[in-house]
Amino acid sequence: MSEILIQKADSILTMDDARRELAGADILLRDGVIAAIGENLTTTGAVHSARGCVVTPGLVNTHHHLYQTLTRAVPGGQDALLFGWLKTLYPVWSRFGPEEIFVSAQIGLAELALSGCSLSSDHLYLYPNGARLDDTIAAAAEIGMRFHPTRGAMSIGESAGGLPPDALVEAELAILDDCIRVIDAHHDAREGSMCRVGIAPCSPFSVSRDLMRDAALLARDKGVMLHTHLAENDEDVAYSEATFGCRPGQYAEDLGWTGPDVWHAHCVKLDGAEIDLFARTRTGVAHCPCSNCRLGSGIAPVRRMRDAGVPVGLGVDGSASNDSGTLIGEARQAMLLQRVANGADAMSAREALEIATRGGADVLGRPDCGRIAVGKRADIALWDTTGIESAGSWDPGALLLAGPVRVKHLFVEGRLVVADHRIATLDLPRVIERQNALAQGLSAAI
Repeated sequence: MSEILIQKADSILTMDDARRELAGADILLRDGVIAAIGENLTTTGAVHSARGCVVTPGLVNTHHHLYQTLTRAVPGGQDALLFGWLKTLYPVWSRFGPEEIFVSAQIGLAELALSGCSLSSDHLYLYPNGARLDDTIAAAAEIGMRFHPTRGAMSIGESAGGLPPDALVEAELAILDDCIRVIDAHHDAREGSMCRVGIAPCSPFSVSRDLMRDAALLARDKGVMLHTHLAENDEDVAYSEATFGCRPGQYAEDLGWTGPDVWHAHCVKLDGAEIDLFARTRTGVAHCPCSNCRLGSGIAPVRRMRDAGVPVGLGVDGSASNDSGTLIGEARQAMLLQRVANGADAMSAREALEIATRGGADVLGRPDCGRIAVGKRADIALWDTTGIESAGSWDPGALLLAGPVRVKHLFVEGRLVVADHRIATLDLPRVIERQNALAQGLSAAI
């Protein structure tokens, strides 16, 4: 039996069903699970002081493209809209291989962990030069992150009217066969799972309707979740209307892509009827505020979604469209954008933090995560509020208004992944050096 005691926290924002906030309390972790919450708890195991800290559940990232950490701030794509940005990056990504996919995942997941994230999804939809989804799964296992990778795909290249170059698309039968392979090899449906696999055709403009429909049938046969991009910007909606004769929400519904086992990335341009559809079917949304700003896509109607009952989580999106992968910053941006769109009372700091924790966990079908309650997984973030970021704050619990952006300690399944503001499971300086060398090699080949 392994125990850890988190002791005397200044404040614990539990995000439990009652949204309790506790002062001076302890949390006992046992064998990867929260065993007790209260005052003056004892243990024979390790003790970590939480004095001066606000404690939250580990944050949850519902949308990422980890491979893109190798292509941040690429010239030619810095000021482009979505489609132009993609066309700039596709030729670069086509030169990736297994090492690029693995190392970029290490960097992206480490960056997330340092920002308090304990559970991340990933949407890998291109597999050049022998790369496989297994490469990202290996990176997550090495760091100790809870992971929800998705087997993405593109099947319609430029010659068939799609956006990606033909060299980056795959045959649809091969895509489905590999989905079966990775699910059988890596998917763990049990409570407390460290790895669950989803199926994720990239987007309506890069795969066929047949593949979308077949993917939904396969996912339900295998009992895994579905993920794709939807209604990201005006170009995306116009493509759907011109190609399929309907809006993105109708496209999704017609092909079986609604329900609690589905979550869509972005959804910036959902209209009222689509929001009602997602609320009625409990279809999830991964809101990516920084990427949506960077690409000029717009402000997603998160306030309307939440009020209607749509499950909403946060995503950092790819580091080529965000240039960062900091989830606590994403939560602050989400709060600020809803205030810009709807007024200063549109979203509180605590609501945005709730979206970043239990909101994201629920979108990913993980009610065992995202909250601090007895019986839930021991994914816990300690935020040191004694530093300059919180100096003078009257409400340290309002982390997104005046709080640190790097976590002090992060426990995942009761194991320290971040200790004293540093990754504890990885030689990060060495990986950064390798990442930069790979990026320089890609840049030199342009």
